Amino acid sequence: MRGVVTLAGDGSRMLPWARLVRKEFLPLFDVPSDGHGAPVLKPVAHFVLETLVRAGISDLVLVVRPENLSYVRSYFSIDPAFLRRHAHHPERVRETRQFYRSLARLRIEFRLQRQPKDRRSRGFGDAVLRAAPVVGDEPFVVHAGDGLLLEPERGQLVRAMVALRARERLDAVLLVRPVADARRYGVVEGRPLAPFRGIGRLAVTAMEEKPAEPRSRWAATAVYAFGPRIWDALRREARRHPEELELTDGIARLLRDGGRAQALILTPRQGIWRSVGSPERYARALSETQALAERVRRTRTGSRRMAART
Repeated sequence: MRGVVTLAGDGSRMLPWARLVRKEFLPLFDVPSDGHGAPVLKPVAHFVLETLVRAGISDLVLVVRPENLSYVRSYFSIDPAFLRRHAHHPERVRETRQFYRSLARLRIEFRLQRQPKDRRSRGFGDAVLRAAPVVGDEPFVVHAGDGLLLEPERGQLVRAMVALRARERLDAVLLVRPVADARRYGVVEGRPLAPFRGIGRLAVTAMEEKPAEPRSRWAATAVYAFGPRIWDALRREARRHPEELELTDGIARLLRDGGRAQALILTPRQGIWRSVGSPERYARALSETQALAERVRRTRTGSRRMAART
């Protein structure tokens, strides 16, 4: 199964920080992979890769800007020399070793989203479309690089989306959540269906980007499972939106052309979606991941102490 991760946004809301480091590489807290020790810091893109690997993704396309290619390629490459330099502190590179094991199981390709000379070179939809020559006619997953799913079992929701698309032979599966003000999001309309694997479900009938008068409160997260029909829909919409192509435009076209899409409903029981696209959102994600990692650490420490007493 292929995955596409977009790392090409301009990050203008995170300036001046984003002049130096991409927002997708902002650090968040996580529980150590071996379950021991204090919380660790990982870039958001690191979280995304782990989620996709645990969901069964084996081939990954990273969409980047040309000026960031060497930086991103370096982070997503195995560097034995780095491990040797830190061999005297093995506890400090445990997470890096685990990350390298994940990278060893992946085939990674890079695609460029050129700016600004290429007129049609903006938007989430355009970034995804850059992966088309690599993905071809295979089903695939899209995950934005500046957001993450905090879920009890990492990768579980993406696995459910992939399984639903295959079972129902859908052209797209979305992940939506209820929001108080839907005007800031891609808004989904749909009718209720029976749950899938205990997760609420909608038959998607329409989608609109940041509507002035939303027709529902269902906002799409930046995680999707697609079949190959999305490519033609995006190409057709690219001619209508030469300066900025949103993924929502392609999904709306897909639906108008008779494509079939469903959405899984994200609730706190399954997990929460957090992005780092603005300072306020990043602060919230940092605080929540720290609290979650500390809570898991205390729970595991208490469990080990109870086991030692018995």
